Amino acid sequence: MQFHPHHRRNASLVLVAFFAVLSLASARCEAQSSSQLLAAPGQQVVADNCSVKYIRNVNIPAEVEGKLVELNVEEGMRIVKGDVLAVVDDTAATLALELKRAEETEAMLNADNDVNLKDARNSRELADAEAESHKKLYQEQAIPFWEMKKKELEAVRAALRIDLAEMQKKIALAQYVAKRNEREIAEYEKERRQIVAPFDGYVETRVAQSGEWVQPGSPIATIVQLDRVRVEGVVDAIAFSGRVRAGLPVTVRVFSSSDRDRPVVVQSKLGFVSSELNLRRQVRIWVDIDNVKDQNGAWIVKPGMQAEILFD
Repeated sequence: MQFHPHHRRNASLVLVAFFAVLSLASARCEAQSSSQLLAAPGQQVVADNCSVKYIRNVNIPAEVEGKLVELNVEEGMRIVKGDVLAVVDDTAATLALELKRAEETEAMLNADNDVNLKDARNSRELADAEAESHKKLYQEQAIPFWEMKKKELEAVRAALRIDLAEMQKKIALAQYVAKRNEREIAEYEKERRQIVAPFDGYVETRVAQSGEWVQPGSPIATIVQLDRVRVEGVVDAIAFSGRVRAGLPVTVRVFSSSDRDRPVVVQSKLGFVSSELNLRRQVRIWVDIDNVKDQNGAWIVKPGMQAEILFD
């Protein structure tokens, strides 16, 4: 059975029209779905999957090798920045520091000593006077030439002794600076054996034990900050395009109990908006808030609690 050319032409036109209708319908569906991605202008921006996290959660390490002779931390203890948490045996460091202090004192005395410089200047005055006197005697033919020349050379030598004394004083001053730096290094080495708190916080975990031998980097305790915490979540970057940026006022609702109708509400400002989208077209954001205490003095907001971030 053969098709007439006219029939083949009609079939081709039907197929072209069919595919054109499909393309138009697909474009309309894509446009409609894209318009549905954008939220309504009056819809409030709410972050999803929000939780409370630590701002600071630090393992405090030992900086030098040695035995822990003091351990002043217990779990749950409140600490202040600069508190001595532990001490590594510093006997050798203390003795080295005393030695460097004595050497610095000696170098300082040598740098302040100008006796040799004064003596050199006096010697030059005497040598110049003798040389002038012998020059007059030679002119009067009272002494031979070589004796006058000897006194002139002694005067030159006395002038060189002044230059030498001034150079020695500069060297003594440089040695004093070096000894002072060595003393400061010894003080630093002694201070490194005192493990101090880097910020105000609480001892979450005590790792080391008193009398234990530690290595550089060995954790002593875990210190956390609880007076200020971070609430982190994600926001749909496409639906709320242009409506999420750092610095905007937000309301944070933290669910500190099983009753979700009575959250802890804190007003704050958005601190960070990520520039990267995840696979669900969301950006990561976080807000730092001040924690509050209950009647017993315990912090109400704790890391791990669920929360919400609502944009005002």
